[in-house]
Amino acid sequence: MSVISAPESIERRAGTDAQDAGFAYQRCRWCGTPSFRRLLCPVCASSELKTEYSAGPGVVVQSRVVHRGTGVARNEALVRFPEDFVVPCRIVGTAPHMVWLGAAVRSVVNAAADSGEVLFELVDDLAAEHDPYGRLR
Repeated sequence: MSVISAPESIERRAGTDAQDAGFAYQRCRWCGTPSFRRLLCPVCASSELKTEYSAGPGVVVQSRVVHRGTGVARNEALVRFPEDFVVPCRIVGTAPHMVWLGAAVRSVVNAAADSGEVLFELVDDLAAEHDPYGRLR
């Protein structure tokens, strides 16, 4: 009988704070497919998912401004991570119309979204290189 230890990424990052650890996602132990908030692997339907952390910032691949449900406009986006999984989320900390495709984002630390939403913010050092229309300066 073998003992399954914690994944290396969790052990390696146990001493770091949440911002340095990256965005948590699951990877199937059988086929290696990355996924987010799943009970079963979307490819092989295995329930053996291990938690890993993203290696870098995500990139906005779809963004839209939504006025539904509240009088205040908000941004809803799809973010792709280097491990090739996509997360539906909300971008906060900037005006909803200021989020451009290709923008680098990171997870918001200590965010308490009451509806269970995933919240991201623009990476500051990359946001400074773009003008309000999303073009490089």
